[in-house]
Parts: sequence; structure tokens; C-alpha cells
Amino acid sequence: MRVAVTILLIAFCLFLIQASARIGFSSMLARYALIENAIPAADQAIQLTPSDADVYRSRATILSRLQNPADAAQSLATAVTLRYRDDILWIELGNTREELGDTAGALAALDQAVKWAPHYAHTHWQRGNLLLRMRRPDDAFNELRLAATANPAYTPNLIDLAWGISREDIKTTDSILEIKDDTTRLALIRFLARKGKGREVADQLAKLPRPPSAELQNELARLLFAAKDYREAFDFWRAVNHNIELPINGGFEEPIAFNDATFGWIIPADLKSRSAIDVTEKFGGAKSLQINLDGAWPVGTPLLSQTIVVDPGKTYRLSFAVRTKDLVTGGPPVILVIDTKSNQVLGRSEDLPTATTPWHTLNLNFTTTTTSEAVIIRLQRNNCDSSPCPIFGILWLDEFHIEQTESPSPR
Repeated sequence: MRVAVTILLIAFCLFLIQASARIGFSSMLARYALIENAIPAADQAIQLTPSDADVYRSRATILSRLQNPADAAQSLATAVTLRYRDDILWIELGNTREELGDTAGALAALDQAVKWAPHYAHTHWQRGNLLLRMRRPDDAFNELRLAATANPAYTPNLIDLAWGISREDIKTTDSILEIKDDTTRLALIRFLARKGKGREVADQLAKLPRPPSAELQNELARLLFAAKDYREAFDFWRAVNHNIELPINGGFEEPIAFNDATFGWIIPADLKSRSAIDVTEKFGGAKSLQINLDGAWPVGTPLLSQTIVVDPGKTYRLSFAVRTKDLVTGGPPVILVIDTKSNQVLGRSEDLPTATTPWHTLNLNFTTTTTSEAVIIRLQRNNCDSSPCPIFGILWLDEFHIEQTESPSPR
């Protein structure tokens, strides 16, 4: 009796060893087949483990790569019979059937994916996108909203789809989204800000139960500014910073931002070592901006700039004070006014003085175009007659002011 039991145990162990070896070799063949796109190796893996769904999936992947979706669909159909609760397999089968033009079969497969993973976002997302391509938008967005509810990471994509389907109509977009929480509302607000839709942003903010925080308003100002909706961006910025005098910080009494992306003076971060707020030299107030020039300042590169909201078709006067010390160059600095929309130079100051000069005021007039929304005040260099064209010395700027004057009379 003991001998018989021992023999049975040995036989069972040998069977397990053989089965393990067969499974291991099949898995190795499947991996090799995927690397080399080798169908014969995948077929051999299937012969070794015909009840393993993964080897059929590997074969389907290779067939898809080889642009044979019909056979790929057959392999996936076998895989799902072996592991019918696998939502990923059902999704892959649905996608392959759609590639073959079998949208009804694709939908049936994605129905199974949702059935076996009803609380996961990706199944609803895949099914919703298929329904959208089948021109069933109501059913599609029911699924897509479920996906975004299950996983908020899908919310931006949901909003983008709704925006496109609605042809960028905010009322239709809002209706499609059926927003029921502040998180989704805020996601829509940020989306609209990135699109430069300042008025729509303000309307959506009014639907929130609480006024927006200063942090959110600054964020929206940055997003709208980046989208070139300068007027609406300035409204948000001004609401937080309580500053309506333009140019902002015209007397350099406040700190200057480096590489900021909104309003106020901006100095590129790589040029910040050349500038400093000076409390000893000033034309007005208590401070001025001192710029130390050490030779390297590429022509056409702005060293100082500020974006200012303007009215279209109006004439303005920009004034500022300047002082220099030992300024030497073949390409003297100049103040330009540039339209943000057309990049057209609307105004140019006379060349800033070289050598050593006391404080004095310069003025320039400019007229905005009929489509102007904002202009950039920019300090840069004139072109040089020679290259290289170094610049040395010290430059002070102070008391920038801008005022609207009489519009030019029509001729």
C-alpha cells in the first residue's frame, strides 16, 4: 500500500513538474513571439497551453501589428471565452471589432467590459467613446459622465469632448456635462480660461456657492493672459492686486517679477543679475530701476517689459525718466510699444542717451489699431552697424506714466 501511494505521489510530482515546464516554456514562447512578431511561436505557445487566455491575447496583438484585425478578433474571442470576466480583454475585442467595421459587435464586447467592471472608469470611457463615434451622443455622454465620476482624471477630456460636440457653445456644453459638483465646475472654468473665454469664465464663477479665492483669481488671470485674453485677465488680476494705475509699478516702488506670466514689470530670469532697485538714485518717489550693462545684451532681446490693456483706435502718450552713467555702445537702448495681437510696433522713443547724463524725461505717442486689446512696453537695443556690438555702463529708469490723449482727427 505504501509503495502504491509513493508511486502515485511521484507520478503526481512528475506531472506537476511537466505541467510547470510546459507553462513556463509556453510563456517564454509568447514573450518571444511578441518581441519578434512571430506567429509560429505564438501558435506553438497555444499548442502547449490551449486553455491560457494570455497566449491567445499575445497572438492577437501580433496579428494587429501585422494589420490582420480579422484573425486578431478571432484570437481575442477565444481569449474571452477562457477568461470571460476580464474587462481588458473585452475592450481589446471591442476595439478590434470596430476596426473591422463591426460596431454592433464592438458595442456588445464593451457591454461585457462594463458588466464585469461596472465601477471602473475605463470601461465606461471606452463604451462612451464608441457610442460617440456611433453618433449616439446622449448615450455616449451618460457613459462618459460615469467614467469621470469614477475617476476625476477623465474630467478634462470629458469637458473637451463636450466643448467640441457643442461647437464651443458654453450653454450646450454646460447642459451636456450636467455639472452637479464644484470640482467639475472648477475644471470647466479652468478649461475656459485656457481657451481665452474670459466672459464665460466669469459667468461660470457666478455659479459657485462662494466667491473665488485670491489664489484662484490669480490662476485664472495667468491662464487668460497665456490665452491672450488680456482684458479679462487684467480684470481678474486687478480684483486681487487692487491696482488700476498704469503702467503698474511705474515708479519701481514695488519688487519686480522675474519670468512672471501676467502684468507688471517683467525681467527675464537670465538677465536679473543686471538689474536692481536703487534707493539712492531716483527721479520721483523713493526708488528707481538700475540696470548694469556688462557688454552682453543681444540686439532685439527685451531686458524689461510690461503688458498694458488699452482701448482700440485711441492715442496714448507714454512718458518716463532716464539717467545714464558711462553708457557706451553702437546700439543704444530704446523703448518700444508693440501691439500684442499683430506684433506691430506702434511707437518708439528716441534713443536713450549714452555717456553720462542727468535725469530727464522722454515722451512717445502711439495710436492703437482698431483691433488692439493690449500693448507691450519693451526696453531693448537698437540694431548695430557692427558685430559683435557690446554695451557697457549704467542705466536708470523711473516714473513711467501713460495717458490717453485726443484721437487723431480723420483726414
